[in-house]
Formats: sequence, C-alpha cells, structure tokens
Amino acid sequence: MRLKYLKINSKPINLKTKSFTTLTLFNFENNWYWPFKEMAFAKRNFSKIKGLEFIKVMGTGSGSGFSLKPDFTTYAILCVWNNKNSSEIFFKNHKKFNQYIKKSTSIKHIELKAVKSHGCWSGLQPFKSQEIKHIEDDNPVAVITRATLNWNRLISFWRSVPIASRAIEKAKGVIFYKGIGEWPFFQQATISIWKNFNSVNEFAYKQKEHTEIIRKTRINNWYKEDLFSRFTVISNSTNKFKIE
Repeated sequence: MRLKYLKINSKPINLKTKSFTTLTLFNFENNWYWPFKEMAFAKRNFSKIKGLEFIKVMGTGSGSGFSLKPDFTTYAILCVWNNKNSSEIFFKNHKKFNQYIKKSTSIKHIELKAVKSHGCWSGLQPFKSQEIKHIEDDNPVAVITRATLNWNRLISFWRSVPIASRAIEKAKGVIFYKGIGEWPFFQQATISIWKNFNSVNEFAYKQKEHTEIIRKTRINNWYKEDLFSRFTVISNSTNKFKIE
C-alpha cells in the first residue's frame, strides 16, 4: 500500500511578502490518538527553528467556531515567519512536521498576510509586523480571533456560544470556518475564510446575532486577553491522501 497525494484546490495570489503567517490543519480520522499525545511535546518538537517568530500547536472544536466539544480528529499548526525561505525549508525538512503529514489523511494549508491586527496572543502581537496597507477588493480574506477567558466568566460565555455559531453558519460570503485553540474551555480561537472584505464587514457590523455577541463581550468582560486579526489570503490549498 502507498499514499497518493491529491491536490484538491489551490488559488495562489501574487503578493510580495517577507513576514507572513501559515496555518496548517491536519485531519487524522481514526489515527487521532497520535496527534493528541503529541500535544504534550509541542513546545519541544517545534523549538529553535530558523526564521520562525511565533508558533502554536492546537486542537480544534467540532462546532461552528468556539465549541465545548473537541474535534479529536483535527489539529492545527499556526506559524509566523520572517521570511519565505525559512518556511520552505521547515515544511520540506522538519522531521516532526512531516510526521504529521505522513500520519494524516488530509491537510488544509493556508498562507496569510496580515492587513490589520489588534490585541495580544500569549502577551505578544504576532501579526503586527506583517501588516500591509492595501489589497485588492476581491482578494479572499481570513479572520483569526483568539481569547483567553476569565475563569469567573466561563459559564456566561459558553451560554452565548450557540448564538455565535448560528451567526457564522448563516453568514453570506463565508467559505470556511473552524474552531481552534490551545486549551479547551478557556483558550479559544477561530479561523474563517471569506470571499472578500465586503463579506467580512457585512457580518461584523450588520449581522444581528454577531453584533449582539460583541455587545455582550463588552458588558460581561469575558476575556482576560483577546486578539482579532484580518488577513489577505496568499494561498489556500486542500490535499487529501488515499491508500491504493
């Protein structure tokens, strides 16, 4: 038996970039226990990598965006690079990253360039250095949100999550969305991809359920730390592996 590599979709955008972000989502189906146990060694596995400014190895949620129910079959690796060459060397040669590829059944790999980012992630502003001022109106857009929840606000927050999930499920122009995060329950993040900036703005400022969640966030003081970042999508590819 061998694994056959199938490229399902790729839409590169010509954009000169130095610092940029990559997000790779791995699906393992029945082989979920291997990446689950590897989470304990993530810091050791991905330390001292040339050109890598920031990395998070994360689990995912099974719902739409934030979710109490984990998706044990899917895991994510988020990287911020200070140059393209270092990222290419890592993806080609890094032993542990390529173990993730070998053991997975499908991969979604996204390259991003920040347009606007505010807030912090683990006390850092990982996307701030790569912000660009102008992109084409019809470029696909990605949004990453991330929050560390206040312990005394957990119940209030999770009661409101179904409203947020329904909001993005009904949103116009959304292409993909997934909940990601370092720890269940209190460190949560989301990645969503949209047709263009108009779609994001329509959802952010005019979608009733979403604006209600924003209002509750301010009133209830849910977050100890939060981050909101918009990106232009440089490339977005999905690859599946099948056994022959």
